[in-house]
Amino acid sequence: VQLQAYGGGLVQAGGSLRLSCSASGFSFDDYVITWFRQAPGKGHEGVSCFDTSDGLKYYADSVKGRFTISKDNGWNTVYLQANSLKPEDTAVYYCAATPARRLGGDHYYEEEFYDYWGQGTQVTVSS
Repeated sequence: VQLQAYGGGLVQAGGSLRLSCSASGFSFDDYVITWFRQAPGKGHEGVSCFDTSDGLKYYADSVKGRFTISKDNGWNTVYLQANSLKPEDTAVYYCAATPARRLGGDHYYEEEFYDYWGQGTQVTVSS
């Protein structure tokens, strides 16, 4: 069972990146997949999540309207399209997954509820 996060890079402010989170060894069906990020000197921040049990998507206020989370069933991959990037979006981005029943429609941004974590992918936005 493994999650792999990739797609980070260096972009100028206003640019875009698409982050990917791929699963191997299990299907994303009935899972919650969440992107967290950690900026230098700060704790983890929940950015966006996709509850595949009901199709609902959630976004942190800081990224609402700029980021979009989606899922490709064929590739068992969740994407985070990040547009209009700002220097304050600079962080290491992690994807995490857990069965939806563990969260029960709540606790989406609470790290201790997540069973699987991908390695981080660095996003750097220059001003």
